[in-house]
Amino acid sequence: MKHVLSVLALAAGTALAAPAFAQSGTFRAVASGPAESPPNGSAGSSLVTIEVIGTQLTVDAPFQDLTGTTTMAHVHCCTADPFTGVAPVAVPFTGFPTGVRSGTYSATVSLDDAASYDPVFLAANGGTAQGAYSALVDAMLANEAYVNIHTSAYPNGEIRGFVVAAPIPEPAEWAMLGAGLAGLVWLGRRRRDEENLRLAV
Repeated sequence: MKHVLSVLALAAGTALAAPAFAQSGTFRAVASGPAESPPNGSAGSSLVTIEVIGTQLTVDAPFQDLTGTTTMAHVHCCTADPFTGVAPVAVPFTGFPTGVRSGTYSATVSLDDAASYDPVFLAANGGTAQGAYSALVDAMLANEAYVNIHTSAYPNGEIRGFVVAAPIPEPAEWAMLGAGLAGLVWLGRRRRDEENLRLAV
C-alpha cells in the first residue's frame, strides 16, 4: 500500500512540475502607421491572425502598401498598459520576407522551444520557455502585446497593431473590420499627402 501511495505521489508531483502549455485561442492585430509609436503617415496595413493551440503559435500576416521595403517583423511584449507604450521583441518572425512593400507571411513556431523567443525576453521571464509562454499569452489576453513590421523607411517600425483576442467573426463583422482598415489606410494616405504638400511649399 505504501508503495502504491509513493508511486501516486511521485506521479502527482511530476504532473504539477510539468510545463503547463495549455492555452488556446485566436488573436488578431490590425497594423497601421497611425498605430505606431510615434504615429506616422504610412498607407501600409496588415490584418494579422495569430492562433495559439497548446505549444503551437501560427501566424498569418498579409501586408500591403508599405512606404519602405521590409526589414523584419515580430511580436513585442509586454507593455505596461493595454493598447499603448512600447516593449521589447518577444517572438521574431523568422523567415519574414524582406525587401518588399507587399506580401504575406505564414509560419508556425513551437512555444515550448526556448529558441523561439528573443533571448532578452526569455531571460526576463525566468529563462525558460514555460515562463516566456505564460508571459506572452497573458499579455496577448490583456492587450499588452503588439505586432510590428519594420521597413527601410521606418527602421523602428512602419506599421503595428495590438493583439486582441478574437472570436470567429460573422460576415458583417468582416465587413466592418474591412471598413475600419480602409479608414486607417485613407487616414495614413491623407497624412502623407498633407506632409508632402507642406514640404513642397
